[in-house]
Amino acid sequence: MNLTTNYLDMVLKNPIVASSSPLSHNVDSIRRLEDAGAAAVVMYSLFEEQIGFDSYYIDYHLTQGIDSYAESISYFPDMQSYNIGPDEYMNLIRRAKEAVNIPIIGSLNGASVGGWMDYAALIEEAGADALELNIYYLPTNIEISGLEVERLYLEILSAVRQAVTIPLAVKLSSFFSSTANMASRLTDHGADGLVLFNRFYQPDFDLENLEVAPRLVLSNSDDLRLPLRWVAILYGRLSVDLAITSGIHTSRDVIKGLMAGAKVTMMASELLQKGVGRISQVLNELVTWLNEHEYESVAQMIGAMSQKHCPEPAAFERANYMKMLQSYRPIN
Repeated sequence: MNLTTNYLDMVLKNPIVASSSPLSHNVDSIRRLEDAGAAAVVMYSLFEEQIGFDSYYIDYHLTQGIDSYAESISYFPDMQSYNIGPDEYMNLIRRAKEAVNIPIIGSLNGASVGGWMDYAALIEEAGADALELNIYYLPTNIEISGLEVERLYLEILSAVRQAVTIPLAVKLSSFFSSTANMASRLTDHGADGLVLFNRFYQPDFDLENLEVAPRLVLSNSDDLRLPLRWVAILYGRLSVDLAITSGIHTSRDVIKGLMAGAKVTMMASELLQKGVGRISQVLNELVTWLNEHEYESVAQMIGAMSQKHCPEPAAFERANYMKMLQSYRPIN
């Protein structure tokens, strides 16, 4: 059975990639991911705030109003308490490249156009095979329009694209008013891949202490539906590789992602919950399913159930919404 797939100009041994998570914090863990069968590893993100550059955009976008609320300042983590900094991050990439034979994909997380993007070139210099750009920007200023937000994404992408020659993927938000158009514009501005979707972790309220508190909620297979839909819609319309990174927990999730049109499916929550050995289990189940359904390769199924190849394309649009509402019957 041929499980290979092509993603970001890399030939991967199978379609399961370990997405950005604490599992890439050290070389031993990365080695365990390779041993379990991961085809590539996306490094955990190096954050703009970690790098410590003073930037007009950081000052403008991240400090609006915080002087009015003293608690807001303390909500950001102490940058000195991060367990690894930019220099250590580059060294980790170098050591990981020496220790494993699978591709290592760097990850940058930021929300402005500034000096932190110079680290894209350093990540390439450290030996990363590709770079995933994770733009996490929450526009809370009511004066900022959606057009300005889109422009910021494109400016960041363009700046990073000029800085590196390695393949570049953008981890895309699902909150754009026109996801398809934004995906097209990101492709036009130099993205080689789109990763759908970034999971923006939402804060919670601590009612006992009356504080806003971070709460980590891991994904489940139901979270696959949104990226599945959009990958299926975008497949064949853009000259870009697509990846799914939300809701991949089982072999059936992997199969659905591939049939929608993803070149790779990315796992994190499942591995954090059940251990990295889960990768080999999912791969074995994938091979069994392919054999039972008489597939000879993974490539044979990619995009098979995309909107482009669907006999009823409207199933990805309003028709599905209408059918669900009309067919549902409450329990008596």
